[in-house]
This record gives sequence, structure tokens and C-alpha cells, in this order.
Amino acid sequence: MTVLNDTVAQSAAAAPLPAPAERPDEPRRIGGLSRSGVLAPTGAALSALCVTVLLFGQLAPFSGTLGFAVTAYLVFLALYAVLTGLEEDGQTVRDRVMTVVLWTAAGLLFSALALVVGFTAWRGRQALPHGNFFTEDMQSSGPLDPLTHGGIAHAMLGTLTMIAIALAITVPLGLACAVYLNQVPGRFSRFVRTIVEAMTALPSIVAGLMVYAVWILGLGMQKSGLAAGFAISVMMLPIVIRAADVVLRLVPGTLTEAAEALGASRRRTVWHVILPTARSGLATAVILGTARGIGETSPVLLTAGFTAAVNADPTDGPMVSLPLAVFNFVKSPEPTMIARGFGAAAVLMALVLVLFAIARVIGGRGAGQLSRRQTRRTARASHRDTERFAHLHAPGLPSFPNPEPADTAAAGDGRSAGAGAADVEPVGAEFVDAEPGAAEPLGVESVGAESADTVPVGGEPVDVETVAAESVGAGDGRAVDGERADGGGRFADVLPGGGPHVDGRSVGPPAVRGPHADAPAPAPVETTGEDD
Repeated sequence: MTVLNDTVAQSAAAAPLPAPAERPDEPRRIGGLSRSGVLAPTGAALSALCVTVLLFGQLAPFSGTLGFAVTAYLVFLALYAVLTGLEEDGQTVRDRVMTVVLWTAAGLLFSALALVVGFTAWRGRQALPHGNFFTEDMQSSGPLDPLTHGGIAHAMLGTLTMIAIALAITVPLGLACAVYLNQVPGRFSRFVRTIVEAMTALPSIVAGLMVYAVWILGLGMQKSGLAAGFAISVMMLPIVIRAADVVLRLVPGTLTEAAEALGASRRRTVWHVILPTARSGLATAVILGTARGIGETSPVLLTAGFTAAVNADPTDGPMVSLPLAVFNFVKSPEPTMIARGFGAAAVLMALVLVLFAIARVIGGRGAGQLSRRQTRRTARASHRDTERFAHLHAPGLPSFPNPEPADTAAAGDGRSAGAGAADVEPVGAEFVDAEPGAAEPLGVESVGAESADTVPVGGEPVDVETVAAESVGAGDGRAVDGERADGGGRFADVLPGGGPHVDGRSVGPPAVRGPHADAPAPAPVETTGEDD
């Protein structure tokens, strides 16, 4: 029994243990929700809330809503990193934490925007429902008048006029300057870029003072919407230039190189390649400049003055804008005037939104995307090209003229002593197959106007011309020369076994081109020069 137990124990010890099963590699999930992805932030948020309440209520003399929120958020990030680190590696932990931070920043920005828009619309809800608010001015209305009297028509018209003047100046000048900075590098372009960057931080009141000093005091002009447009354009110009310059730098250089390789000039390359490619970004640059200029108040106050009546002439008389009207309304203590001020601010934001939508419609198509009109025009051009190519390659219209072959007269029995076929190719002509031993005359065909074949005689090139209207052939080793009957181009065909025709004799070894060029050439044979 003991021996049996020892044997079993030794067998068990000698048997190899099975290797532990390895877990297969699982791909990391980039998107979607998982159980840990839901439980970890939820648990971290609840724990952070409890810890913050404990700190502010029991352990530390902290107080204030802002401090409570900041402390809770920091504790949440720390706990979330710890919970994520229990299952993931360090890289995943950093990725999760940064994702939370970015989502928090985006939520704060969106909340601030919604708060501003919502608060403005809510405070202006009393004035916005009235139709007279958009169609009347404040010439015959005062602070004590109800909201059913007066409006902001004069401010809306003034804002549209001023921003139109500013855009008419800024867009062509700003885009041209951006193209210059992008396409013409050098010392002067660096100097211009430095000036543009410095003008970006220029205070708006300085731009208004400059236009006031030059246009109104220096030239003696009156305050008007035109002067305000000049001042707004000074503020918009550096924004448009810098944004457009950045967008133009993103255009691939291979597009410019391809256009220039096809022979396009620099002007055509910029107009037809670079600007269409960057059209969407350029529209964004214009919108950024417009948003900067449409909200300016101090330059308008210095250069356009103030009025409560509608003035449609930008060159004569004062003009008011929406930001200036908002400032004038809200400084009044009357609730109706404050409601008009918030209503005017809401209209200003809606106007910026409408201008942004128009700009996106104009420049929103990406590179290479054509409009419906451009698509139809391209289709028509392609159809015309297809018809033209089909007409050129029609069977009845050869690409090159093909004159009729000249007839040659048969001489003797039309046979040669050479063996095999020899292909002779005249200069500027099609291939001519010379069939030795054929009973019929050999036809000679030429395509060019005139052609003279050069064949080597004794190793030196010799021009062979046709000297007789009829071909001469006799027995073995004879040369056949011919001339077109219609007086066209000249040619020479040499059969195997014959040399060039000189004074009625075949001189030198023949020059044979074709599949039997390596065949031994027979001795020269005299020719009679007459028909057999």
C-alpha cells in the first residue's frame, strides 16, 4: 500500500502542470459608455459634494458660494483620478481627467453665452413685441412715453449704413493686404505684419480721435455716418488682415505649385486657386472684423454725433448706431427707457447673427465644392468637349491627310531573286510591304508631301530619288523605283537583291529593312531602264 501511494505521488509530481490561460488582448474603447465610465464620475461627484459640505460646515471656516463650487470641483477631479486609476493605466487617467476639464470649460462658455443672450432678451421682452419699436424713431417720444410710442428705426438704419461703409473699405483692403503678406515675403511684408499686429491692440477711442482730428478738424467735414464708417474700418482692418493671413497660410503649397506648373500667372493663381480654397476661412475673418466693428460706441460718438431722428444720408448730418442708442437708453432711470435699451441690445445681437448667417452662406462651401450654377456650366463645357473630340475622331475625318497611292507599272515578270519579304519604310511615309516573287506590280504609298529615302551604299548614306514614272523590274536582284503619277512627293522603294538606281544600273549592295534584313545580298545586276 505504501509502495502504491509513493508511485502515485511520484507520477503526480512528474506530470507537468497546465499553463495558466492568457487573457487575449482587448482593444481599447475610444467612444461610448462603459460601466466604469458611468460609475466613476458619479461616485466622484457624490464624494466631492460630501467632502466639500464637511469642509465648509464642520472642519474649516470656509464660506461663499463661489468657494464652495471651486472646492467641490477640485475634490471631484482628484477623486475621479483615483477611481479611474484603480482600473486603468496612467495615460488613460490623464486622458479622462483632461476630457472632464475640457467639457467643463465648454459648458462654462456656453452657459455664459446663454446667460447673456437670455438675460438681454428677458429684460427687453416688454419692448420687443411692439411693432412700432422697429418702425419708429425717438424724435417725437420721450422718456415718460409708453412703449407704444417711439422705436429704434434710426439706430438700426445708422448701424447698417456704418457697417456697410466699413465693410466696403475693410474687405478689399484687408484681403489684399493678407494676400500680399502671404505671397510676397520680404522686409517690407514683415514691417507691415508688425504694424498690423500693433494695430490689433489699438484702443477704439484712439481710432475715433484720429478720424475726428483728420476728417472733421483737419478737412472741415461735419460729423456723419461716413466719418463713423472710417473710424469703424480702422478698428476692423487689423482683425480681418490677421485672420485672413492665418487662413491663407493653411492653403497647401502643392496647389500653388500645380497651378504655376500649368502656366498660370501669380495673379490667376491667387484669384482662381488660393482665394476659392480659403473662401470659408475668409468669410470667418470678415465676420470677426464685423463683430468687432458693429459694437463700437466711442468712435461713433466722436465722429457721427447723436440724433433721435432717421437720417438716411451718411454724408450729411449726425447719425446714431445701435450701441450708442443702447447706452443712451439704459442711462435713463425710467423703466420704459431701460426696456428700450435691452430691446435694442437684443436686436443688435440678432443683427450680428443674421450677418454671420449671410457670410456663411456666401463663403460656406468648402474647397472644390461648386454651386448649382457652376455645376451646370461645367456640365455644358464637358458636353461641348465630348462632341468636339467625337467629331475629331470620326471615321470619315482622319487626323492626317492620306493621299492616294501612286500606281507603278510592272516590268518584266515582276519577280526578284531575294527570298522572303522585305518591308521598306520611306521617310514621312507609311510602311510599304514589298513581296518578292509576286506577279503583280508593287504599290508604293506615301503619306507626306515629299519624302526621299536615304539608304546606305557601301556604308555611306545616299539619297535615292525616283527618276522614272514607271517602275523597272527584271528578274533577280533588280531595283524598283517609282514616282507618283500625280506629281506629288518623291519616294524610293528598294527590293531585296537590288541597289539604288543610278544611270540605269543597280550600284552597291541593297539596303533592306524588314524581317529579312540579315539575308545575304546577291551581286548587283544591270538594269535596262526600259519596260520588258
